[in-house]
Amino acid sequence: MEEIERLAQLIRESKKTIVFTGAGVSTESGIPDFRSPGGIWSKYDPEDFTIQRFLSSLDTRKSFWKASAEGELLMEAKPNPAHYAIAELHQLGKLDSVITQNIDNLHQKAGVPEDRVLELHGNMQWVVCLGCRSRFPLLQILQKVKGGIEVPDCPDCQGILKPDVVLFGEALLQETLREATRRAQNCDLFIVIGSTLVIYPAAYMPTYAREAGARLAIVNLTPTPLDHYATVVIRGKAGDIMPKVMERVRLF
Repeated sequence: MEEIERLAQLIRESKKTIVFTGAGVSTESGIPDFRSPGGIWSKYDPEDFTIQRFLSSLDTRKSFWKASAEGELLMEAKPNPAHYAIAELHQLGKLDSVITQNIDNLHQKAGVPEDRVLELHGNMQWVVCLGCRSRFPLLQILQKVKGGIEVPDCPDCQGILKPDVVLFGEALLQETLREATRRAQNCDLFIVIGSTLVIYPAAYMPTYAREAGARLAIVNLTPTPLDHYATVVIRGKAGDIMPKVMERVRLF
């Protein structure tokens, strides 16, 4: 496939590649897109998951922890071939960083170092106290929920606990957003994988890279608003395409 060879060539020529990933990478590990049939929003009202309701309503926090306990597949999910292909970019010294909209920790499980993964929407593996800012593994807190505590509180200060992800109405962590922007503006190749590029401000990242002179590549099942700016566009599943790309990279 000509496009696969072209992307492999771009990677070979690159000295500083950024990979930007969206839900299309996670779905291949069995994690449903929140908006797809069978996803969280087909079972719960998204209006109940705003930061405002989370803070003000005990019933909302009960619903949230119930949904978190039922969504434990996030803890059990394993990286798929796309994650391992991205990790191979790091092993080859090509990867500057991964900027991800996903919250599943699968890039780290596949072998990308923690400090090379910028999680714009947080990480579901952790829970944060909104009082003292202590962080706890999600599994530790879910054990309390499964033991009958409907709304767990902070073991240290009894403050409100929240999964360390961005809820509706909540701003992205500015430090992470600034670092992602800085890296996007300083790469020479920006590869979008599994994102429709319609969720902002995350979707600004490839534009920042392109405006700074980087080449843009897009691997996604469906069209995106930036396809016409890309040097190469490949339609397909990330887990099918990226291993083939890396196979071509390894040949040279």
